[in-house]
Amino acid sequence: MIEQGKLLTSERFHLASVCCDADLDILNEKIHAKIIWVAKDLVTTGKTIDLEFGILINNKHISVTPIALVGGQACRSLEDFVTIAKTLDQVVRDTGVNFLGGYSALVPKGMTLTDEDLIRSILQAPTQTKRVCGSMNSGSTKTSINMDAVKLIGEEFILGTAEATFDSKSFCCAKLVIFCNVLDDNPFMAGIFHGVTEADVVVNVGVSGPDVIKHVLESGRGKKFEVLCKTVKKTACKVTRVGQPVTQEVSERFCVPFGIGGSLVRPNPANGDGVAEIFEEMDLESIGATDTTTALALLSD
Repeated sequence: MIEQGKLLTSERFHLASVCCDADLDILNEKIHAKIIWVAKDLVTTGKTIDLEFGILINNKHISVTPIALVGGQACRSLEDFVTIAKTLDQVVRDTGVNFLGGYSALVPKGMTLTDEDLIRSILQAPTQTKRVCGSMNSGSTKTSINMDAVKLIGEEFILGTAEATFDSKSFCCAKLVIFCNVLDDNPFMAGIFHGVTEADVVVNVGVSGPDVIKHVLESGRGKKFEVLCKTVKKTACKVTRVGQPVTQEVSERFCVPFGIGGSLVRPNPANGDGVAEIFEEMDLESIGATDTTTALALLSD
């Protein structure tokens, strides 16, 4: 039996290579040991590449396998899951990253008792942690929608969290994402998690593209729709290629596989860096107006 806090440095990664354990204390020790072993130099490496490439790496994130899967053996209550959330929050402080995602459950067809405990724990976990993000996949086109999960998520996940963090403008809700038809692996915030079909460790890089796309569209005002489509596609491709050398460099320095390099187009309160301004540049009156779905599909294609 490995005593809590007694893992030798030279043995930490080997012993923590499979985090699942029936002992909650050892599970938390393994989770902390593995992530620290892999990501302890992530922030410093990012800053070094900033200087070498002249490309600002603004945020550094970590994603983990959905915790509902990892904690199944050891967690017998929602309070047990909260201890894992606190461990993950400690990892964020120790590594210096901006956020960590993966406090998640995938329940599109049904829920285990473990899944249910994790969902119920979300009312406590985000309010007791600062930079841990969670997500749920509650339905899919293939299996329909898990209405039991939707009800539970609505009561515990959304309303409960919003009310519990009302004084801070319900910010915890920004750290929680509810999906339908989620991908096998979601490498980008805020619903980030490490897919079970992925390698043990991978590197993903996302390049924020709204400001660039908006600037290009401004120069093409009044042109035909076909020109708009080609402009968006070409610009998105160029933005994505910017991230490729960064991803390759980080991958080589960490000796881990290249995962995904992509452009990010998402809501953002920063001026010039949000998808809303791109839609308006496409001549939409506002988000939600007629053809919003068409504009979104064009950006996502």
